[in-house]
Amino acid sequence: MTRIAIYPGTFDPIHLGHVDIATRAANIFDELVVAVYDRPAKSLLFTVEERVELARQALAGLPNVHVVRYGGLTVEFARQVGAQAIVRGLRVISDFELEYQMALTNRQLAPEIEFVCLMTRQAHAFLSSSIVKEIALLGGNVGEMVPSHVVAALEAKRQEREKNHEPVPLVSLRD
Repeated sequence: MTRIAIYPGTFDPIHLGHVDIATRAANIFDELVVAVYDRPAKSLLFTVEERVELARQALAGLPNVHVVRYGGLTVEFARQVGAQAIVRGLRVISDFELEYQMALTNRQLAPEIEFVCLMTRQAHAFLSSSIVKEIALLGGNVGEMVPSHVVAALEAKRQEREKNHEPVPLVSLRD
């Protein structure tokens, strides 16, 4: 039997922490479907088509990884592709709380699908797409945080937003 897992997320944008989790999951499962959620209740920088393409380029060297978009319940998508597991990455303690809650919820909805959490490598523990976007949109160097094609895409978005005088969403400053 082929062991299939999905790795769902918004990937706005994909960063090296995501690449690390996908690479490690691809070594565990026969097939990994990186599932890019198409309509999250978040403020997105990239369209779903852009996010899918950035992820495809970032993961192109992994022959058993496929990147697709999806909508609706993650467990329903997992069933559609015949996945036996949902993979998620953990960075910090607060991630565990959310992922634990989601695992229990998904277990209630789809008891046949396992929930697998992989600890991110220490080098990537600080990374989040929100932080990467903030740094890049403020002109900072994210070259060691994302693949080079994502650096270029972020710079294009920075220039576009600057031209249109759009504000930079900040996550580093809290009220």
